[in-house]
Amino acid sequence: MPEGHTLHRLARDLTAAFGGRPVAVSSPQGRFADEAALLHGAVLTEAEAWGKHVFVRFDDDRFVHVHLGLIGTFAVHDRVDAVPPPVGQVRLRLATTTAYADLRGAIICALVTAAQRDAVVARSGPDPLRPDADPTRAWERIRRSRKPVGALLMDQGVLAGVGNVYRAEVLFRHRLHPLRPGNTLRVGQWQAVWDDLVELMAEGVLSGRIDTVRPEHTPEAMGREPRLDDHGGEVYVYRRTGQPCLVCGRGVATAVLEGRNLFWCSRCQPAFRSRALG
Repeated sequence: MPEGHTLHRLARDLTAAFGGRPVAVSSPQGRFADEAALLHGAVLTEAEAWGKHVFVRFDDDRFVHVHLGLIGTFAVHDRVDAVPPPVGQVRLRLATTTAYADLRGAIICALVTAAQRDAVVARSGPDPLRPDADPTRAWERIRRSRKPVGALLMDQGVLAGVGNVYRAEVLFRHRLHPLRPGNTLRVGQWQAVWDDLVELMAEGVLSGRIDTVRPEHTPEAMGREPRLDDHGGEVYVYRRTGQPCLVCGRGVATAVLEGRNLFWCSRCQPAFRSRALG
């Protein structure tokens, strides 16, 4: 499933291609045909992301709410000489004379009101990529929960936009075991994690990939081959099961938590042991 930086990048690209312009709206597949007819010819004012949700805003405070899910894509093509006919199962097409965007496979594609958009946002945790985000909202949930921090970081009601890659990597960077209970974290540890996510995810928006290794652990600095993976980016533990940790050399461990794979280094991220237990 795309992580938050991908959705913010998508919102940015949609706004750049269509913002402030009347847009032809259609549903070649037919599943969004009635809603598309209502929006056809309207001005697309902007697109914005909140976590893993994208809201494409049209005049009169109408929004197309999109959630890509596991297999969805929303491909934006700007500055084209001609708009080609749609190919395949296109749920939603946005088009002008010089740009088009095709949505396929999304789990949510709905025309919603401003109030409905606000309700989705209200159910979401703070998004590290939004300047209006309040990290204390997430902290209040985390500090009261006995759930593993690895689960809490993936709970979109606690923290919006973080997926499996950023979860694994930020916990490694802060030497936190993914099964450590949330209520054992100190506020300073949480603030450091939040600040790191803000920086890492902002870099992901710019580059279009997830890179989490520090300068001393890049392929160039270590004299190693670049990582080959369809997710791209240089990472410490994500999808590196059994491979040597880039810091200490121990094999990267894995387990399943709430249906998703965990990745961590048992030396760099030791299991938490309460001092109260001696």
